[in-house]
Amino acid sequence: MKQFVVREHEIEPVAGLPGYPPHGEEILWQGRPCARLVARHVLKNRWIAGYFGLLIAWAVVGGLYDGRPAAGIVFSVAVLTALAAAVIGILELFAWAVHKTTLYTITSRRVVMRFGVAFSLTLNLPFKQVNALSLAELGGGAGHVAIQLLAGHRMSWLLQWPHTRAWRLSDPEPSLICLPDAKKAADILALAITQYAALTSGHARLAQDDRAADALAPAVVAAE
Repeated sequence: MKQFVVREHEIEPVAGLPGYPPHGEEILWQGRPCARLVARHVLKNRWIAGYFGLLIAWAVVGGLYDGRPAAGIVFSVAVLTALAAAVIGILELFAWAVHKTTLYTITSRRVVMRFGVAFSLTLNLPFKQVNALSLAELGGGAGHVAIQLLAGHRMSWLLQWPHTRAWRLSDPEPSLICLPDAKKAADILALAITQYAALTSGHARLAQDDRAADALAPAVVAAE
């Protein structure tokens, strides 16, 4: 799969892009994941908090059933609570880092995804590689926009995570995740792809007509 990947974005001439857009290419939309949505829907912080809640409840019930002293039960609850706070805090910090280091860009010719908490990468997805789009709504206009690539254009799920469609390990789909305005982004991207397809097919027809005219030209000259 031929993609333009850049490892740093500190020297971006245009925010979110590895270089200035070519002549005729327009930036149509830019956005980034919402940290709150990343923590909730990607990192599952509520599920993890619930898990620790069950552990704390089990420590209390089990301690009372076993006849442990109150001080011992309180200590167990305090340890689990502190551990839960640390884990949830790490997840929230990572979600914030995803928000700060990610910038999605839709242009009239491609999708550019700049991301990476530890190592910054920029992924370039020309429209000619896109097969289909899908929108997973999270409520309130938020959601994920997954991009299905044409056969032969594959990428690493591990390299792309968390900016990939969930549970698609064998056939990863790059995704614009946790967008507060996902419906708007999906509509802009779908329209841009449609217009690009119409433009390129029109150019292809013109080129085909030109080749046909060139092929007929000697015959016309000979007829004269």
